Amino acid sequence: MALARAITVIESTRNSDKDLAEKIIEKCLPFANKSLRLGITGAPGVGKSTFIEAFGTLQVSKNKKLAILTVDPSSPITKGSILGDKTRMEKLANTENVFIRPSPAGISLGGVAQKTREAMILCEAAGFDTIIIETVGVGQSETMVHSMVDFFMLLISPGSGDELQGIKRGIVEMADMLIINKADGIQKTLANKTRLAYKNALHLFPAKESKWNPPVLTCSALKQSGMNKIDQQIDQYVHLTKKNQYFEFNRQEQLKNGCYQRSIRGFNVLSFKTHSY
Repeated sequence: MALARAITVIESTRNSDKDLAEKIIEKCLPFANKSLRLGITGAPGVGKSTFIEAFGTLQVSKNKKLAILTVDPSSPITKGSILGDKTRMEKLANTENVFIRPSPAGISLGGVAQKTREAMILCEAAGFDTIIIETVGVGQSETMVHSMVDFFMLLISPGSGDELQGIKRGIVEMADMLIINKADGIQKTLANKTRLAYKNALHLFPAKESKWNPPVLTCSALKQSGMNKIDQQIDQYVHLTKKNQYFEFNRQEQLKNGCYQRSIRGFNVLSFKTHSY
C-alpha cells in the first residue's frame, strides 16, 4: 500500500531518503488537519491493544476510517523491535478502512517514535477520520504524545497501587480522560474503587485551560463494554473545545511544537510553517 511505503521513507534513517521524505510531507500538508487525533497511554499490561481493538471496532461501525499508529520499545542491545501490534489487534488488522502501523521507538523518548508526527500527517492526507496513537508505555518522560493529539486518554489497571503515588506523575495531570480497564468479573468492584480514588484525587489538580473536567470511567475492553460512554465523552470534549476555541488553539500549539522538533532533527522547517495541521 502506498501509505505504508511512504511512511517507510519518512522513517528511514538513510540520508538518501531525506529529500524525498521532505517532499512527501510537504505535498501532504495541505490535505492534513481534518482528522480527530487521539492519544492512548498506560502502563505495560494495562490492555492498551485490547482497548484499541474494542474502541476501534466501534469507530468502524460508525463508518469512520481509522488509522492506528503504535510504538514498540526497542532493545538497547540489538536496537530491534518486535512490532507485533497487528497480531494483538487481529480483528481490526483484517477490517476494511483500518490502517495499523507499528513503529520502533528507537532512541526516541516521550512514548512515541521519532517520526510519529510525520506519519500522522500522511494518514490524515490519506483520508482517515480518526487517528489513534498508542504509546510505548507510561513513564516519567512519556508525555510527548500529549503535544500532538486533540484528546489524551490514560488507561489504568484496577488496584494499580498507591493512587497518591500515581497522581505525582505529570501524565495524569495531562490526561483528558482516565479509564479504569478490566472492569469485569471479580475485578469489577476493585475497578470501581480505583475509579473513585482517582476521581477524588483529580480535585487536587488546577482547572484545565480547555475548561474540560476529565472524567474517570470504567470499561472492559475484553468484553467490549463501556466503549459507547467513552466515545460520547470524546464527542462532548470536541464540542466544548471547538465552541470555546481551545481546539484550534491546541492545534496551533501542536504546529509550533512540530516545527521545533523538526528543526532539532534537521528538517527544512520553512516548508512547514504555512500550514496548520
